[in-house]
Amino acid sequence: MEKNKPEIRFKGFEEEWESHQLNYYLVVSSDKNQSEEYNKYDIYSVSREYGVINQIAYQGKSFAGASLTNYGVVSTGDVVYTKSPLKSQPYGIIKTNEGQAGIVSALYGVFHPSEKVNSTFVQTYFELDSRLNDYLRPLVNKGAKNTLLISDEDSLNGNVVFPKKDEQEKLVALFSTLDKLIRKLELKLEKLRNIKQSLLKQMFTNVNGGGCAAPLIRFKNYNGDWQMTKLGDMTERVVRKNSNLESSLPLTVSAQNGLIDQGEFFNSRIASKDVSGYYLIRKGEFAYNKSSSEGYPYGAIKRLDKYEKGVLSTLYIVFALNNSMVDSDYIVAFYDTNYWHEEIVKRAAEGARNHGLLNISAEDFFDMSITLPIDKNEQYEVGHYFILLDKIITDNRDKLSKIRTMKQSLLQKMFA
Repeated sequence: MEKNKPEIRFKGFEEEWESHQLNYYLVVSSDKNQSEEYNKYDIYSVSREYGVINQIAYQGKSFAGASLTNYGVVSTGDVVYTKSPLKSQPYGIIKTNEGQAGIVSALYGVFHPSEKVNSTFVQTYFELDSRLNDYLRPLVNKGAKNTLLISDEDSLNGNVVFPKKDEQEKLVALFSTLDKLIRKLELKLEKLRNIKQSLLKQMFTNVNGGGCAAPLIRFKNYNGDWQMTKLGDMTERVVRKNSNLESSLPLTVSAQNGLIDQGEFFNSRIASKDVSGYYLIRKGEFAYNKSSSEGYPYGAIKRLDKYEKGVLSTLYIVFALNNSMVDSDYIVAFYDTNYWHEEIVKRAAEGARNHGLLNISAEDFFDMSITLPIDKNEQYEVGHYFILLDKIITDNRDKLSKIRTMKQSLLQKMFA
């Protein structure tokens, strides 16, 4: 890459980008809410994901102080620096107010843009964590309790490399389009997940709430109550070891991603080098991860679909169906509900954990009840429906992931 020229550039732009201190483009604002023109409903927070956003809309309530007269006024197009460390942004974040005017706490830095800069470009420039952190790191001192010690003036003393304003605006338009597409896909994915959760509640019966009653919603031409059976009556535990090293693929059980390669999920392998003592699991078999995660306090039960085989720690419980009258896809969908959670609660030792896992024995696990339609055709229809819905969700999740990855790549290659 040429000095002060990005690797990828819009056609027609050849000039080198210019290196200046940020105070060449921004000036510190001294505008305060002295006249109390703005109230607690006009207070903004600054979010990494959503930028400058109304505090009540974002956090559900106002955290306003007794007086708002010392709050800084943020006009449309102003740039805001929040001096609060986040995990990936330990020196704070810089965002542009693209909405209506409002106010922010005096702890925030507020800056007016000069005529040399498109203020949204400033936000886009600092969206890449490495660029933001590299800029702020030399300017910030950290105090007690990880507080960030830096004046508004000093926060503008670092160097940035910007193009002329016309090229800034082309970049802003591109990334604005990408952001709108990402947000559209995020909303679609959220809607699909909400639809699935609603249908899971209505298309299955609760093990503990009404016994074998029929579900609220079912496919046509099916009637009658469902049956309740023990998990152990239709499955067998899988305890085969990988002693012949049939597989060297260590897996983990993720509530959202199913049985997945450790390297893909954790970005590293956490299994032992010697996996001969691990369980060998084959495609179509199930595994229970007793470890809780956010939103999944009772762990996850998933089927191996993505790979022909793999290995799992013996801390997992692995099982296979052994009853031809039970549809495997139905079992996948049932364990996406939360109707089996009470069964775990009843059997797990209260408050006890083993290796950080819920303390439930294999014997108690297979004693759990499960509800299912008597007619295998209905099982198939229910299970197949959710398999198709999961595919739609996965396709949209993958599309979103690709666009996010593309955006990150462009943030690196389209800036000097």
